[in-house]
Amino acid sequence: MQPNERIALAGEIMDHFAERTGLVGESVSPRRYLWTDAFAVCNFLELGRLTGNARFDELARRLVDQTHHVLGRHRGDDGRHGWLSGLADREGEEHPTLGGLRIGKPLPERRADEPLDEEREWDRDGQYYHYLTKWLLALNRIARRTGEERYLRWAFELARAAQAGFAFPHPPAGTPLLHWKMSIDLSRPQVPGMGHHDPLDGLLTLYELQIGGPGGNRAGEVSLADELSDLERMCRDRDWLTDDPLGLGGLLSDALLAARLMAADPSLPLADLLADLLAAGARGLTFFAGRNSLHLPAAYRLAFRELGLAIGLHAAERLELLFRNDPELRGLRDSFAPRLREILSHKALSYKIDQYWLSPDSQRDAAWTRHQDINSVMLATSLIPDGYFGWPSNP
Repeated sequence: MQPNERIALAGEIMDHFAERTGLVGESVSPRRYLWTDAFAVCNFLELGRLTGNARFDELARRLVDQTHHVLGRHRGDDGRHGWLSGLADREGEEHPTLGGLRIGKPLPERRADEPLDEEREWDRDGQYYHYLTKWLLALNRIARRTGEERYLRWAFELARAAQAGFAFPHPPAGTPLLHWKMSIDLSRPQVPGMGHHDPLDGLLTLYELQIGGPGGNRAGEVSLADELSDLERMCRDRDWLTDDPLGLGGLLSDALLAARLMAADPSLPLADLLADLLAAGARGLTFFAGRNSLHLPAAYRLAFRELGLAIGLHAAERLELLFRNDPELRGLRDSFAPRLREILSHKALSYKIDQYWLSPDSQRDAAWTRHQDINSVMLATSLIPDGYFGWPSNP
């Protein structure tokens, strides 16, 4: 598929998403979901950059505003009202992320006196740390695109709220950990175990926020040093290996982000972490390819998880270019080249995944339609991934 075809198709997908979820028009009530909306903001910004059409930039702005007004406030079926932070309406408008952001799941959160039902919990609302980190990236992308300080300020406020809400002391390990899922008001854990890659996502995202705002850190010179120190300790000596396609894609995207951060600030202590990510990515891809699940019919597959892998493989291709062209990273190229070659030996999987889920037959299957919003947005990201990666850097 030619670049112009990918851009046109991504634009069509994102326009349908905007109509279907109530971002435009008045016939549909807004339906917001934080993970999907984070990728969607990046897609709209990238479409604006690639096409020069300001309409896409406006859709990105509108989506940020609508997401904050829906997911930054209590549910309509909750006895509580207003902003999650508890701020009054006018002040909440100025600080919409101070209380975090809801996931956007269809069912109310589990009550404190209600036993955990692991299967039902997947459909219950609350807050996820790894969804908040995706929204932090989206806010940083729109801050860089527009140069508007408010987006960066909201990102810093969310970063600190997330860390304060999710982190808890863990004396046996000698370091704090992160709860996987918290209640809507961040007062109690809904699922206490830590997500495999949550501290990794947090570390790299907060590093990007700290050094990557428009014109430098303009969010009142806020420091994330304490949060970064905790996340560095959480990431120390961890095994990142996974053969889950979405997790693998996340590792590869994080590897690109780590390398970009090292290029921007060579003093960052990320070289060992990058080596670990590439090693885990190469091993995980070998396991995934050996399982050969991509031959299964759509009913046995989850598009958004596979598309996460496709996005990660696109990241690996950009990582190779970065090692080749960036003067700060050229000296490290030889040490990372073997693992990167292993990873890129699987890059045809990204084409295979994209083509399968672009097929009208695949999109008619219930496996696609059940999760149409997240599937379609991540398919668009795989077609035009640079908005999500922040590559090339937007002016």
